[in-house]
Amino acid sequence: MGISYARRIAGVRPSAIRELLRLGDDPELISFGGGYPDPALFPMGELAEIYQKLLTPANARTLQYTESRGLVELRELIADRLTRNGTACGADDVLVIQGGQQGLDLTAKLVLDAGDVVITENPTFLGALIAFAPYEPQYAPVRIDDDGMDVDHLEEVLAANPGAKLLYTVPDFQNPAGVTLSLERRLRLIELANRHQLVVLEDTPYRDLRYEGSHLPTLKSLDTQGRVVHVGSFSKILAPGVRMGWAVAAPDVLEKLGLLKLAADTQSSTLNMAATAAYLGQYDVDQHVADGNVVYRHKRDLALATLDEVLPKSVRFTRPEGGLFTWLSFPDRFDATRFMQETLIPRAKVAYVPGATFFPLVQEPNHARLSYSGVPDDRLVDGLHRLADLLREELVE
Repeated sequence: MGISYARRIAGVRPSAIRELLRLGDDPELISFGGGYPDPALFPMGELAEIYQKLLTPANARTLQYTESRGLVELRELIADRLTRNGTACGADDVLVIQGGQQGLDLTAKLVLDAGDVVITENPTFLGALIAFAPYEPQYAPVRIDDDGMDVDHLEEVLAANPGAKLLYTVPDFQNPAGVTLSLERRLRLIELANRHQLVVLEDTPYRDLRYEGSHLPTLKSLDTQGRVVHVGSFSKILAPGVRMGWAVAAPDVLEKLGLLKLAADTQSSTLNMAATAAYLGQYDVDQHVADGNVVYRHKRDLALATLDEVLPKSVRFTRPEGGLFTWLSFPDRFDATRFMQETLIPRAKVAYVPGATFFPLVQEPNHARLSYSGVPDDRLVDGLHRLADLLREELVE
């Protein structure tokens, strides 16, 4: 067509998850791919009642423009909930955004010039790499283990990349690996960020989904120099289709993020903001989360027990304390993408997300992300048995 595209679009590639979702119309497919919440947990009755009340002439303002920062009543409720959970803030410290993903895009747009270095976990959230790609960064990945980002390695990476601008992390039940950053490492990460003048982008979509152990403080609550941009979302605790999230940051940072949001979409949906505020004001969201966590804990336990029982010994997997994922690691020679495309889907009608594209620099093909959250119990067990049967054929123990 003779269109001259901007250079930045060259780095925007199709997502492995998006490609996988194209298979979603096959009712026989057992998919451990998308990190979807269980739709049975959506508060359908409560939301239906709320929307019905809002869509009346007396509430016409809910279909009108409002301020780009978000409805003040929603920002107050978000700030109150965060403060009660240890991250002290007020309504003026909160920007309402279109799910957590917009917070990643706006923060990258705010701080990154082409060629700037972004520090990430290795592997890291694929959606973050997609959000950052248009701004043409370079990546400096840091290895992870069961306690999250290895901060000793982080110090080495920062020494090798003295001009790094942004550190991105999912500290709670990380996507894709399911691991959680320990308290000691959280404190050290903040210390290193201060020393190297990094902006820290803290992505917390799974934070409320803890099934065992104690909640750890957010990085924002440990922030001593206003370097942390804390991004959260209602997608996993209310409903992803509402597209409600928040960003909390230092005043100057938040003001600039608000200007970028104004340029991008003017504001989030007034109707959905009003509905979210009404839900938070009228119902006990903490009890709703606790009830959902009973379901997710069961699914997590069932998945891990089945994997323990059926997987070949050469396949390792993480044991998350919460969240929606476990991370499979196969022997070094194994190609998880090829196995899924050529064997697992055709013969067993089972799919996961191949892990290679979660690595920002050197893709490692012998991993896969497996989500247990949206799969019924019988299909979860059946699918893992099918996966293990074919893995035993493929792998020589």
